[in-house]
Amino acid sequence: MADKDALTRYYDLDLGGDDPDDLDMYLALADATDGTVLELMAGSGRIAVPLAAAGHHVVAVDNDAAMLGRAAALWQRTSDRAPTGSLELVEADATALRLKKRFGLVIVALNSLLLLDGRTAQSDLMKVAARHVKRPGLVVVDVWLPTPEDLVLYDGRLVLDWVRDDEATGEHVAKTTSARYQPAARRAEITSFFDAWRDTQELHRTMRTDRISFLSADELVSLAEVAGLKVDQLSGEYEMGDFAADSDRVVMVCRKFAD
Repeated sequence: MADKDALTRYYDLDLGGDDPDDLDMYLALADATDGTVLELMAGSGRIAVPLAAAGHHVVAVDNDAAMLGRAAALWQRTSDRAPTGSLELVEADATALRLKKRFGLVIVALNSLLLLDGRTAQSDLMKVAARHVKRPGLVVVDVWLPTPEDLVLYDGRLVLDWVRDDEATGEHVAKTTSARYQPAARRAEITSFFDAWRDTQELHRTMRTDRISFLSADELVSLAEVAGLKVDQLSGEYEMGDFAADSDRVVMVCRKFAD
């Protein structure tokens, strides 16, 4: 059973226990541009809210109203410390977005591109990013590059990822996942089970299923070029070191080469 409010809490609980440490990179990139930021597939505001709190003018787009509601609540708790920043939340399909303004920095963070169903949708999102970045602004896309060893585990087995306490509800929460990989299509279906309970109450289960479309670094670069973007840098880490053949992720920084 899927409970939207519960899933948004568990999404933050998931990342909160395993911080990807990418925020400093986005803060530095926003500081290097004109302070206007568009985040596509922004989720619950993990990146957008701190950027706005740092004084940047941020538009965060997501098609999940519950996620945006959580972002709004976080911004409300934060905005009194950010008198010069702003955050606008837009509920929309990011792959078909057409806003009237352009931005100095466009972000597609932490594997969001992989959640789109296939190359057409991924290409559409890249074109949206190109459409909304001003010259000489930046587009930044971050995706995971799984190794064969990672995908061996995608055989349907149940894996206990973590057990954590949800401070917002006082519940104990366990996350278990089951994933199946389709090599020919280079896609995976991942089902996450969140089991929550209090010491005096019975367990309640919430389930989420995601379909992941993997791509290589070369395919990511090709999507950017087709969208009208020129790749400035490929990195294998958030400290922006060089990309290597054995990197487990790629952070791509692009500029628009034509209007």
